[in-house]
Amino acid sequence: MLFTKMPLSDPSYTLPLLCAASLLAGLIDGMVGGGGLIQLPALLLLLPKVPVPTVLGTGKVASLAGTSASAFRYLRGLAGVSINWRTVAVAAVVAGCFALLGARAVSGLNKDLVKPLVLALLVLMAAYTFWRKDFGSLHAPRLHGRRELWTGIALGAGIGFYDGFFGPGTGSLLLFAFVGLFGYDFLAASASAKVVNIATNITGLAYFISTGQVLYYYALPMAACNVLGSSLGARLALRRGTGFVRVLFLVVVSAFILKLGWETWQTMGAARG
Repeated sequence: MLFTKMPLSDPSYTLPLLCAASLLAGLIDGMVGGGGLIQLPALLLLLPKVPVPTVLGTGKVASLAGTSASAFRYLRGLAGVSINWRTVAVAAVVAGCFALLGARAVSGLNKDLVKPLVLALLVLMAAYTFWRKDFGSLHAPRLHGRRELWTGIALGAGIGFYDGFFGPGTGSLLLFAFVGLFGYDFLAASASAKVVNIATNITGLAYFISTGQVLYYYALPMAACNVLGSSLGARLALRRGTGFVRVLFLVVVSAFILKLGWETWQTMGAARG
């Protein structure tokens, strides 16, 4: 069942719909991150009898494949742009390690407590990006030497732990951080964010594979669709420029705000009831 056979209880339209969702998720993720906003709900809706860890593991296969494809496209399209890849690589390694720590901490902490904090952070990100019209329009790295390296380590630790523990919005948080902290434009920040996100996805996927929590019948076709969508998204972002990515970033972050706001409201309502 995990590898080739179609689960007998699932309708025949399940795989095509999941592939379509994965294609759209890859397209959005390839430009500004946030594809999980589309892919994860689709998996949960179309695979209602599958345990949540298996749903997450299946989705990770597609996410890793798509993120890797878009990262490759960005790296080709940004040849010659001044990015300190040593710092980005260190941030990626640290993020991968802390993602594992975050995943292990899930069982001991209440993730619902994190939602209001992330919601507030996303609102601030959206407001700042909207207010600063030139935010992310110029590529002017402002950190150098040890300061840049230690900022990368801190970024990797914080974002990595968050991705392993909670996850939604990781790509958008990384994108904002590389623009706001490092002074990258949106395109260079997107490329850097993809590299770090690959590391966190690898760590998470390794855990799910080792525990047998991947439905390959769905994961592999979804991965192919996600690669296609991510490649198209990265190509579109590179062609349209930083202004287009900035607007789309605001759209995706706004969608996250609405989603987390609704979930937080429901949690508060349940607690009062």
